[in-house]
Amino acid sequence: MTEVVVVGGGLAGLVAARTLSDRGADVTLFERRETVGGRVRSRQVEGFTLDRGFQVLFTAYPAVRRELDLDALDLRTFPPGATLCRPGERSTLSDPLRDPAAVTATLFNHEVTLRDKLRVLALRRDLARKSPDVILSGGDTNIEAYLRGRGFSRQFVENFAAPFYGGITLDRSLSTSQAVFEYTFKMLAAGETAVPARGMGAIPAQLGTQARAVGVEVVTDRPVEAVEPEGADGTDAGVVVETPGETVAADAAVVATDPPTARALTGVDTIPTDARSCVTQHLAVPATQELQSGARILLNAADDRPNQVAPVSAAAPEYAPDGRQLLSATFLGQQDADDDALAAEVREALASWFPENQFAGLELLATDRVEFAQFDQPPGFRDRLPAVDAPDGPVYLAGDYTQWSSIQGAMASGRHAALTVDGSDGR
Repeated sequence: MTEVVVVGGGLAGLVAARTLSDRGADVTLFERRETVGGRVRSRQVEGFTLDRGFQVLFTAYPAVRRELDLDALDLRTFPPGATLCRPGERSTLSDPLRDPAAVTATLFNHEVTLRDKLRVLALRRDLARKSPDVILSGGDTNIEAYLRGRGFSRQFVENFAAPFYGGITLDRSLSTSQAVFEYTFKMLAAGETAVPARGMGAIPAQLGTQARAVGVEVVTDRPVEAVEPEGADGTDAGVVVETPGETVAADAAVVATDPPTARALTGVDTIPTDARSCVTQHLAVPATQELQSGARILLNAADDRPNQVAPVSAAAPEYAPDGRQLLSATFLGQQDADDDALAAEVREALASWFPENQFAGLELLATDRVEFAQFDQPPGFRDRLPAVDAPDGPVYLAGDYTQWSSIQGAMASGRHAALTVDGSDGR
């Protein structure tokens, strides 16, 4: 039986471990934290469920449908589209094909033109005909140039695309690859935007349970200090994995850590370490404070302070205790201001968007400063990503940085790494 060590218990590592065990390998997974999850995790604070940053699950992702039991996750969904906000003004922009109740509001939304709305329908039709793999391997420019090339107006780009895709790519300038835009747009049109009722941490928890069920030994609170191929020439004779107080010999290893750690462990300098950051604040308001957005995400059409506010418990009531509701506000990039100053900006923005409401009762629950939320994805980025077998010897890479920065990329990379170790063809 082949013995494989998986380093890292995020989504990529968990999928790799389970897939390898399913295919007959003897698998041990080492995770440096006390629980699995990597960048996808949740915690409880004062009866609220707080995810690490603002994260959602696109249910149409192919890897999500393949790897997860979506029914068991008990998903709660956000309505399509968004509420566009600026001082003294709010408007709804939604998908008329999936949200009939918002057709009138969308039709008369003046933040984008009628031609823009027709172009969105044409874009949806065109992308429905393209496979995800074709999208990722197709021609590449940045999102702004792509939208301009398809005839979208300045209003559409600035008032909707910049804040909406700023939230997805952490890049309000829309300098990210068009491939990311096309892929996510297709997934948004084909499925739901959701969170598990028990928090995003339920996703790695489910994968961990499934991995253990097929025989994976999951060892938490155990960092890996080194991964070395055996033999001076780095051939596939085996691999030695060093952990505090223990040296483990195996036939192969899959490194599924964050990109900086993966680069340090493997020496592969094509692993991307240029990061996009964000700061997400979790805030509570009384349940009686009606935001009247229909649980849609609130996009800041005026500026990026903050970029968006998500009424999380309006979509997933389980995230908040009785009598209170949970909001999630995200600022793009690293922020010099302290937590209280950022919360004051959120309060000011909400008060300007909802002048009929009072936000004196807005309470800051926690702040997540996520320094490495995504790796940078400019046009052509996929040509520079490392191959899964880039390290010397029987050492393989699993992480979204081998695909693209997303839950889809992480899960697909885990499966790809496992099949490469196994000698199979496919992803």
